[in-house]
Amino acid sequence: MAVIPYDAGEYDVIVVGAGHAGSEAALAAARMGNETLLMTISLEMVAFMPCNPAVGGPAKGIVVREIDALGGEMGRNTDKTYVQMRMLNTGKGPAVRALRAQSDKDAYHMEMKNTMEHTPNLTLRQGIVEEVLVEDGEAVGVKTSTGAMYHSKAVVLTAGTSSRGKIIIGELMYTSGPNNSQPSIKLSENLLDLGFELKRFKTGTPPRVDGSTIDFSVTEEQPGDEKPNHFSFTSKDENYLALKQQLSCWLTYTNEHTHDIIRENLHRAPMFTGVIEGVGPRYCPSIEDKIVRFADKLQHQLFLEPEGRNTDEWYVQGFSTSMPEEVQLKMLHSVAGLENAELMRPGYAIEYDVVAPHQLRHTLETKVIKNLFTAGQMNGTSGYEEAAGQGIIAGINAGLRAQGKEGYEMKRSEGYIGVMIDDLVTKGTNEPYRLLTSRAEYRLLLRHDNADLRLTEKGHELGMISDERYAEFTAKRDAIEAEKKRLNTIRINPNEALDKYLVSCGSNPMKDSVLAAELLRRPEVDYAKLLEFVPASATPLDRYVIEEVEVQVKYEGYIKKAQEKVDKLHRMEAKKIPLNIDYSAIEGLAIEAKQKLAKIEPETLAQASRISGVNPADIAILSVYVQNGRIAKLPAEV
Repeated sequence: MAVIPYDAGEYDVIVVGAGHAGSEAALAAARMGNETLLMTISLEMVAFMPCNPAVGGPAKGIVVREIDALGGEMGRNTDKTYVQMRMLNTGKGPAVRALRAQSDKDAYHMEMKNTMEHTPNLTLRQGIVEEVLVEDGEAVGVKTSTGAMYHSKAVVLTAGTSSRGKIIIGELMYTSGPNNSQPSIKLSENLLDLGFELKRFKTGTPPRVDGSTIDFSVTEEQPGDEKPNHFSFTSKDENYLALKQQLSCWLTYTNEHTHDIIRENLHRAPMFTGVIEGVGPRYCPSIEDKIVRFADKLQHQLFLEPEGRNTDEWYVQGFSTSMPEEVQLKMLHSVAGLENAELMRPGYAIEYDVVAPHQLRHTLETKVIKNLFTAGQMNGTSGYEEAAGQGIIAGINAGLRAQGKEGYEMKRSEGYIGVMIDDLVTKGTNEPYRLLTSRAEYRLLLRHDNADLRLTEKGHELGMISDERYAEFTAKRDAIEAEKKRLNTIRINPNEALDKYLVSCGSNPMKDSVLAAELLRRPEVDYAKLLEFVPASATPLDRYVIEEVEVQVKYEGYIKKAQEKVDKLHRMEAKKIPLNIDYSAIEGLAIEAKQKLAKIEPETLAQASRISGVNPADIAILSVYVQNGRIAKLPAEV
């Protein structure tokens, strides 16, 4: 018997899927004052971590800070629920430093769910969305498997790996979402019917083992930092006195015996038998893929990571696999410390549908259907942080659309989130996309420490940041500028104590008096050492102000050069390309350039210049056409 449809309510914004993308999207739309409905297949899967229960890392940690600076939740939620926190790359420059936290998987999920349940304007509901309701090319709501039709001004899809998900363990294959959750089947079919191009991607997860059966004595301890760190700019040191209760991770390695077991069973590895059709992530390969691709390596690192404070499940980081279960056991038992490990959950691969991201605009609205936005893994990315970064942008723009306002596009020079979205929209992806520091050409400007200086103003303007928090931010910003100005007015004369210190560090002694800021630029002089030779500020400065002052003063020249490049880019970004251009009618463009430009539909000359296959000569020709107004439009638009 067919399900009878019925009207179930009206909202400003509907978000489908409550993973990390959907959570941020729904919270953003609601905090902007929009009546928001968040639909999820299972309330037990809200902000769930089906893979590694960790947040942050190189580039990814900076994304979490950017989400927080805009008014998002991932950073705050992590600070509330982490079991370990570490600052990475402390021996390198500030452009590559980033936080990484090991989270309590259950606590993270419950805390995020609790936040949503107590957020004004946000309704959290369980249900399976099977169809996007479309009228005259515009999304107007969704329909669920029970026949409920919810109407809205904007819809955000964040279905993640549930989209026609298929789990694969050796010869075993079955339809499923992550962690054996219910999959979303009909929504993918609906998107195909609406004219979307879908791709098939694959990712995977390692086995989980019983911590009480691990021999930690033969592994290397990896403790958290002694000094408190936080993802959120609102978190305070004094609120984290439980720091000593951090849980350690532990390091071990594969060996030749492990590799032999894998090689002997490659004929049963879905990765190599043709069973897996989806393309896997380049930067997070399975252990069997590592053994084949890096055959010369005698060992690979494995990190044993706790999944929470109230469970004995441990995650074997670096051991992602879709081998048969009995082979997984042999592989595990060949590793030092895991000889007697009990398997609690086997590793698996999961295939799922993604929306080819060239069908998106920088606001994450689809080009196919107006008022329909997509975010997260269904856009072709991997990782919780990448998903959440897209989610907050999609939620903001869906909220702005519901309010009849202009959309928000984050530029590459403003944040790693902007880099990611521009990469997806402009270049597309043939495999699960992962953010890396090297993807950002302006990474010296996009640092962990200055995310609030880059984005809190915008978060306040969008209604995501409260007036109280904004006042705290402006006070910090003013304190930074005041201290920089002060250090540029204080002169230090050569003296015996200073010269003795400089010589001891292998530096040259001072010959003439210098400004305090100039002395701070020396690599061997930090702010604490500087205060031994100049008076401290009359107003006490917290460590975050001091950190920012030190970074800005030390790297002033490099930052200035990077900003000059950004200014040049902005001039190209200002050169808008009209919509619906018939690129085939523009004389002089290479055939490949015409095809790529027509497919991507770049909005500016700068974006066009980043498209693979469009060379500088093509940009020069296009620039002339844009500036002279000699643009040929498609017949339908004449």
